[in-house]
Amino acid sequence: MKYCFDEFKKNISGKKVAVVGVGISNAPLIKMIVNLNAQVTACDRRQSLGDIEDKLKSLGVTLCLGEDYLKGVIGCDVIFRTPSLRPDNDYLVKARKDGAYVTSEMEQFLKYCPCKVFGVTGSDGKTTTTTLISEMLKTTGRRVFLGGNIGNPLFNIIEEIKEDDFAVVELSSFQLMDSKYSPDVSVVTNVSPNHLDIHKDMNEYISAKKNVYLHQNENGVLILNRDNDITYSMKNEAKGKVNMFSIKDSSTFAHLCGEKLIVGGEEVCNIDEVKLPGMHNIENLLAAFSAVYGYVDISQMREIAKTFAGVEHRIEFVKEINGIKFYNDSIASSPTRTLAGLKSFKQKVILIAGGYDKKIPFDILASEGIDRIKTLIVMGNTKDKIKKAFKEEMKRSNKFVPIIEAQSLEDAVMKAYRSAVKGDIITMSPACASFDMFKNFEERGKEFKRIVNSIN
Repeated sequence: MKYCFDEFKKNISGKKVAVVGVGISNAPLIKMIVNLNAQVTACDRRQSLGDIEDKLKSLGVTLCLGEDYLKGVIGCDVIFRTPSLRPDNDYLVKARKDGAYVTSEMEQFLKYCPCKVFGVTGSDGKTTTTTLISEMLKTTGRRVFLGGNIGNPLFNIIEEIKEDDFAVVELSSFQLMDSKYSPDVSVVTNVSPNHLDIHKDMNEYISAKKNVYLHQNENGVLILNRDNDITYSMKNEAKGKVNMFSIKDSSTFAHLCGEKLIVGGEEVCNIDEVKLPGMHNIENLLAAFSAVYGYVDISQMREIAKTFAGVEHRIEFVKEINGIKFYNDSIASSPTRTLAGLKSFKQKVILIAGGYDKKIPFDILASEGIDRIKTLIVMGNTKDKIKKAFKEEMKRSNKFVPIIEAQSLEDAVMKAYRSAVKGDIITMSPACASFDMFKNFEERGKEFKRIVNSIN
């Protein structure tokens, strides 16, 4: 069921509204709801918001900043939470008891978006799959709005979106945690341990992911990875149609049959025609084919598969210096993502890994990655945890990988370069989030590229 945005405008007018977190998506949201005649309080843990602070004040927005920023939600009728703030935060729990409506920018977008929404979640492959779906849908000639974790905020421009457009959104577990609305077409790429620094446990993480489809109706479509045990188990909870993709099971809707990529019984392309490297990208393509099937011609799917070179910061070739190739895989913020990147190369690589600790184990990176790593450079808050996991694996398997500690990203790059010889590959694929040293993975990736490009 599609809801009319006029309902939102009517309900928000004159209300006291708190927006928690003045970030990329919430900053334009604030301006939007001010224009809809709401009384807005912007809450942020930062002591200062920089240049945007004066702009907000000029709009009549009340600011609640610093350590006690959540006090700003007290007495509000509507609260938009930032994805990183847990829904069971004490302030939000009390606000609900007092009658406040707690929501998020993405939840409201899913509720009121007038066009068909394609949503992608999962532990690995979200960004590539989301982008592939978007690129394929563009070939129809219809407008495609890309948002969520990538692209631009969408809720603030919702009145620009028409019924015959498409919207494609990448959805994190944080965005989905308390969502009561689901996309029309939902994709779960895979599920493995991630973000256990925020989620109480793995069960809560999985439950959050399920909200991508639990609120669909009988017209909804759910795309699941047959080869992942957790996603496969979700099939019985769907209210609408379920299509599976697999690189192992040829009975699924989209699959790899020998060297051919098949969807809906139709051949799309040969595996050697695919521009994206690695078997994990074959999975991403099969997921995307499944999502757009019936909307996009097979010939257009084939064209995208043959030409799409990947997203920035995902196994991105940076430069070759003295016969040594550098790759930026900064988006790999979990061990399974890093493993997928390692498996893309046909030789052992020099791996730069480490960063913010999301409380997930590195055992799988050590056990499955040890044969794919020539030298391991560790950095950041997790360097000791990664080092320990590899040392335990070396003891268990009687295999050896040299481990070098680095004090910064620049130090890691230079130590990797000095340890390399002609023909080697150096990849920064951290297996961790960036927050110990950088604002986000994009900033980390850009800094890596700057350092590499500065090498003479």
